[in-house]
Amino acid sequence: MMRAQPRPFPVSRAAGARALPKSAGVGLKPQHGEALLRERPKLGFLEVHAENYFGAGGPPHALLTALRDIYPLSIHGVGLSIGGEGPLDESHLDALAALLARYEPALFSEHLAWSTHDGVYFNDLLPVAYNKATLTRVCAHIDHAQNRLKRPLLLENPSTYVAFCASDMDEVDFIAAVAKNTGCGLLLDVNNVMVSCVNHGRDPYAYIDALPIDAVAEIHLAGYAQDRDSLGARLLIDAHGAPVADDVWRLYAHAIARAGAMPTLIEWDNDVPDLPRLLDEAQRADATMAARAAHETSAA
Repeated sequence: MMRAQPRPFPVSRAAGARALPKSAGVGLKPQHGEALLRERPKLGFLEVHAENYFGAGGPPHALLTALRDIYPLSIHGVGLSIGGEGPLDESHLDALAALLARYEPALFSEHLAWSTHDGVYFNDLLPVAYNKATLTRVCAHIDHAQNRLKRPLLLENPSTYVAFCASDMDEVDFIAAVAKNTGCGLLLDVNNVMVSCVNHGRDPYAYIDALPIDAVAEIHLAGYAQDRDSLGARLLIDAHGAPVADDVWRLYAHAIARAGAMPTLIEWDNDVPDLPRLLDEAQRADATMAARAAHETSAA
């Protein structure tokens, strides 16, 4: 697809914004707030879902404001509906812009998915077909969002369970084209790569190798659930309710070998454990990055 370069979006980074270190962080859960404030465990950053903070005040904002003074922040959107057929919701963009201005996070990310249609919101992140029409629409939506928010966004690769007959591009080629045409960054969700590749019979390592790795600015890790499809084949579900699986840890090590150390989030959104269990997962990610750095030093 040939597109004119999008209008440059003015990126403003306020003095209070802090870059994410190349280490592991966790998603902020209200039940962990008191321990985080009291114990201040070693963490690279905290990440929150944007839509949980669209209100003007209250306990969620009080906690996040206090923790912002301790940890850098990343904000992750789940409802912008980048892949939707209709235009982006301007009120949603306004709320995002206000939230980003309020907390000055180092990074803002969204999903390659859709979740709205004709003003109806669905409680899911739904897949898109990978073809020229979708590519044009997604690029236009990202151009608009980046100009409105005055910053680049990171686009997250999806977890998928079905493929569209209308698709005529591979997912990784589609994502690479979006990044090239819009200048957006990428959020590499390693668990989503494993889930989608197992479900569609593809090679997750080849997927990582095909990504424009220089565009990746953050990595997500999470646990999946397992089932069987109607034919008895292995089916993975992006459940976010368990420790990171061993095959995902191995794939993460491969990604780090390509990308180098990277801000890495441990996502655990269902059956959330106590904070020490999340910290253990974050420490394993840090250990993986440290081991790779040591290997590169010894090989030099």
